[in-house]
Amino acid sequence: MAYVHVFNQALCANIDAIVLTLVMNINDQRKRTEAVLGTYRSKLDTIPDDLFDATPTSGGWSYAEVCSHIMQATLASTLALERCTQKNCKPTDKKTNLLGKMVLLFGRFPPVRVKQPKSVAEKMPALKISKEEARNMIIKCRQRLDAMVTLMHHSENTGRVAHPRLGMLNAGQWLKFIRLHLEHHLKQLKRIENKFSAN
Repeated sequence: MAYVHVFNQALCANIDAIVLTLVMNINDQRKRTEAVLGTYRSKLDTIPDDLFDATPTSGGWSYAEVCSHIMQATLASTLALERCTQKNCKPTDKKTNLLGKMVLLFGRFPPVRVKQPKSVAEKMPALKISKEEARNMIIKCRQRLDAMVTLMHHSENTGRVAHPRLGMLNAGQWLKFIRLHLEHHLKQLKRIENKFSAN
């Protein structure tokens, strides 16, 4: 049993090293995130107005609720990222958990659907926002990301802030998470589109 524990510790240490080397440089990560936000902005123009806040007959979130969730989550993630750049985070030896390591290493979420943690749903409920509100939220996300990238270039980025599912993330990992989370929910928008096309 002790051997398994030692093996798991060594594996996690190696994965941590790989994840740190794979976290792209800040500017590349920012460009890729900007491209994904651009995709959201373009999608808003293609979604029919009458379907934007409509709930598919088979259930699930509307386009509006997905946009509300992902933009609120992006803004909240930038707050966590910002805390990592400040020198006021509690010192910790904790790092990403196994799920966090895998998500950051492979650059994608597992191919299973999970509900957002209850704590997140309570703080940031998915709302049926208008297209104009969605556009404004995208602008806020872009402005916030620009400010965070500038801040990351001028700080140590050594702090860590807990993610509800992925463990303790540093600033670079939060930046990567933001992009991966945005990409993940683009798939959800496609599923909603398919639900409406099937009717």
